Amino acid sequence: MDLNIAVLIDGDNIPSAHVKEMMEEIAKYGNPTIKRIYGDWTKPNLAKWKNLLLENAITPIQQYGYTTGKNSTDSAMIIDAMDILYSEKVNGFCLVSSDSDFTRLATRLREAGMMVFGIGEKKTPGPFIAACDRFIYIEILKNLAEESESETAEDKPAKPKPVDKITPRVIRLISTTVSDLADDDGWAFLGDVGNLLQKKQPNFDSRNYGFEKLTPLIKSTDRFEIDNRESPTGRFKLIYIKNKETKRRSRKQVKK
Repeated sequence: MDLNIAVLIDGDNIPSAHVKEMMEEIAKYGNPTIKRIYGDWTKPNLAKWKNLLLENAITPIQQYGYTTGKNSTDSAMIIDAMDILYSEKVNGFCLVSSDSDFTRLATRLREAGMMVFGIGEKKTPGPFIAACDRFIYIEILKNLAEESESETAEDKPAKPKPVDKITPRVIRLISTTVSDLADDDGWAFLGDVGNLLQKKQPNFDSRNYGFEKLTPLIKSTDRFEIDNRESPTGRFKLIYIKNKETKRRSRKQVKK
């Protein structure tokens, strides 16, 4: 069953250029039944949003900046989120912001049993990212949009440009996750690995590293064995993954 998602956008903190891609991304995870954006619409810096709101059926919420230096938009968004939570009309939230001020809100919504997605720029502080179930970088959506626009008549699928490097830390994260799920022979089901990676690190996304899916990302590292197995029905393949290090360690142990 699809999630009913409340999408709350911090208009003071998010660029308007790729709102269409944002909404398409959110639609992958559920039905955005509530879509609101918060800001002081008397200010010229929000003018770019106005046409986009009509095109994407997003409701603007006016919030005056009563005091210089204070972000009243955050407060309005937090109050609305709690009202929506208690209305019981949704079972998920998408907080669109790069502001760490929403860390406690994301935590509170998850405590109430809500699925919480975050969308923000790569500069988003770690605590807010960690407070979400899943966090998507706007830069990825921007890159995919640019790739789609530049495609030739061959209609090749857009390949995301990397915004992160595959570091030893990333490989170690995948490796330990495989070990956490491995059977006695060291094999783990790739679907389970992907789910656990997401729980460990909400902003883990193969697109961050220039791969549309997790399988080609893992193959590119040359640190894992991959086994394609028939499903019980024979209608599709099940992908299993194993640390190559497991084999090397076992050989050393045999020599000892």
